[in-house]
Amino acid sequence: MLKDITIGQYFPGTSVIHRLDPRMKIVLTIVYVVLLFLVENLAGFVLSVVFVLAAYLIARIPVKMIAKSIKPILPILLFTMLLNLFFVRGTVIWQWGVLEITREGVRLSVLMVIRILCLIAGTSLLTYTTSPMTLTDGIERLLKPLGKVHFPVHELAMMMTIALRFIPTLVEETEKIMAAQKARGADMETGSLIHRAKALVPILIPLFLSAFRRAEELALAMECRCYHGGKGRTRMKQMHLAPRDLWALLLTAAALAAVIVCNIFFGSLYG
Repeated sequence: MLKDITIGQYFPGTSVIHRLDPRMKIVLTIVYVVLLFLVENLAGFVLSVVFVLAAYLIARIPVKMIAKSIKPILPILLFTMLLNLFFVRGTVIWQWGVLEITREGVRLSVLMVIRILCLIAGTSLLTYTTSPMTLTDGIERLLKPLGKVHFPVHELAMMMTIALRFIPTLVEETEKIMAAQKARGADMETGSLIHRAKALVPILIPLFLSAFRRAEELALAMECRCYHGGKGRTRMKQMHLAPRDLWALLLTAAALAAVIVCNIFFGSLYG
């Protein structure tokens, strides 16, 4: 399960999406999230799914990566689906005691799952196609106006990027610790829920110690390189908007407009 966590991973490539300006990719991701929350009918959901699948194909990222990124959150998806399935009132199609399933509940649960899947796939594409350092520069440049009111823009961008960068590292460290504990006879897969929770203690303590040690080593390395924040910092790669960025923005805006048109002409499935 842990090896299926792909958050924060970067897959180098030369596709059009890889070569987009990081600032534009962040903006496009935000627009796509807004698009998903505006969808109210089947046509809009189909458009959202086709849009994100086309983006993965253009970026040459295997579509199976969507499944890998979704696998760790399957319990959350199942819980969300059950809540909508059993607690939405409407036309009853099945009932057993106090439990009942309605036509509206089935429809809402399916649409909610699709929305969450598209949300994860769309946001994951940002880190799949953008290196951590480039992502840091993009976030910092977008938030630069907030520096006028003494907002720590550079520090915030650096913290976000370091957190994303260390997710795969911590996952790998957790797998090593679990393998070492199992080799010593630890049983983490059988027994009651309380027993399994207690079995995680020998994993969490070394993991926290390793994380603190890595944080200290990173701080020492940054200090040795005379890092003093973003003031006066120069960049080897300068960011410039290209025609492909404008085309990507137009296509995403067109998809957003299409969703709004679908809401007007086809109505809402939630009513």
